[in-house]
Amino acid sequence: MSSLQQLLAYVVVVYVGWRLLRSTLFRSPLDNIPGPKSDSYIGGNMGKIFDLHEAWAYQKEVVGQYGRLFSVHGLFNTKWLYTHDPRALHSIYVKDQDVFEESEILLSSFMLFIGPGLLATLGNQHRRQRKMLNPLFSAKHLRDMTPLFHDVVHRLEDALTSRVKDGPKELDMLGWMGRTALELIGQGGLGHSFDPLTEDVADDFADAVKAYFPVQAHFSLFTRLMIPTLVKLGPAWFRRRVVEVLPHGLTQRMKEVSDALEARSLQIVNDKKAALQGGDEALKQQVGEGKDIMSVLLRENMVASEEDRLSDEELIAQVSTLVLAAMDTTSNALSRILHLLSLHPDIQQKLREELTHARDDGTGKLRDLDYDEVMELPYLDAVCRETLRLYPPVRALMRIARKDAILPLSAPIRGLDGSLIDSVPVKKGLTVVTDVVGSNCDKGLWGDDAEEWKPERWLKPLSRALEDAHIPGVYSHLMTFIGGGRACIGFKFSQLEMKIVLAMLLPAFSFKVSDKPIAWNAAAVTYPSVGENSTKPEMPLVVTRLAA
Repeated sequence: MSSLQQLLAYVVVVYVGWRLLRSTLFRSPLDNIPGPKSDSYIGGNMGKIFDLHEAWAYQKEVVGQYGRLFSVHGLFNTKWLYTHDPRALHSIYVKDQDVFEESEILLSSFMLFIGPGLLATLGNQHRRQRKMLNPLFSAKHLRDMTPLFHDVVHRLEDALTSRVKDGPKELDMLGWMGRTALELIGQGGLGHSFDPLTEDVADDFADAVKAYFPVQAHFSLFTRLMIPTLVKLGPAWFRRRVVEVLPHGLTQRMKEVSDALEARSLQIVNDKKAALQGGDEALKQQVGEGKDIMSVLLRENMVASEEDRLSDEELIAQVSTLVLAAMDTTSNALSRILHLLSLHPDIQQKLREELTHARDDGTGKLRDLDYDEVMELPYLDAVCRETLRLYPPVRALMRIARKDAILPLSAPIRGLDGSLIDSVPVKKGLTVVTDVVGSNCDKGLWGDDAEEWKPERWLKPLSRALEDAHIPGVYSHLMTFIGGGRACIGFKFSQLEMKIVLAMLLPAFSFKVSDKPIAWNAAAVTYPSVGENSTKPEMPLVVTRLAA
């Protein structure tokens, strides 16, 4: 063992010893909050909460037993809060959002692997970045990009047609949705084409993006929870040297992914800068003709005040941030919709009929729908909303209390000593797990059928209880895109992408399940695989070309 490896091992041992001693000697304000018993003195309940397969059943079990707020055991049996109480969520994401900030684990991971982009920053730096980016995701800007979306999805339709022209065929629709999502954010977000779709072309950046979340999903719980400490060990060159000597395959693969993301991000930013300096003619030669998000961002950044201007490091980090935030979440949500439509052929046909009727140009031919037309189709909207409600791509998020606070509750809970608790004292450093699935599937708000996939629920008025709960999400009383100052900045981009893909594919193809079982893995972004034993993200469906 090298001296560097010995030093690292020593630091880890000291840290673990201190955490174990602290959890034993000091009492927590949460000791009176009910919750499941610890499964491990080291890992607490984290093994089940973050297990790729067991997490689904465990979430349902503990929420069913303990309700909207309870305690769980984190690393070294530290007490955490686990909640989907509406009033608590409003405090965490809106009222006291500066108190409850992103988890150090998540922030450190994004900072380490992709740099100081929107997902890795806090406070004034984060607000400054959002101020620059927010206008680029407006409905007005998306209307201008809608024709570009259609061009990409037409190529997807041609690619699928070429593969099923001789009859029904099993295709990996997760792979196709991923390629399409990457090309849509590439052209609409970065003014860059990654994939022609109509032919298979290898791309290091695309491979790195697709590998990012699946590789991290297979990090051990201990590795993930130790990242905030490890990234503070000395300067960047020292940390890189530490990573290079670690005899750990997943770590080395993650380093390769990070390096590929940074190299292409730097290239894209430099190319955009050169085009801007070349004037309007140079921009017209670019993909998207300079209307893409990154081109507009760079142009606005050049004329921004010094206090608002983003550094080159921040601009480079936004490239990978935009792609990672837009690709897996949207492509996996689209894949989930196609899977559900395959399991419910009656709903698939009903949606196909709505789309075919809307796209009929009066002569029997299908036309492209503009932004307002595709966004206003009621059954398409219902299918998308219901899928994002029941199956959010990100099932839970963590927040850390940066100072002492009081967390209010919508309704009191009964403590272990029998007392009624209507608010919870929160100490600085407390970890709070906010349960997106629990909020979206709360039977007290959504009814007894909350755990069933029923698009029709969106075609009638929602319950008064749901309206009165004031869920702090930016989208349809859901926590899928969360809310407040860290709400998903691109949720309208994602909606448009999903609806255009479905509007163009369903009139052209039918989708059926194959004989291969599909399992959905509870990673940072949920993804499908063939059975629970496979680590490969994929979702084979039988695709048939329909008569024109």
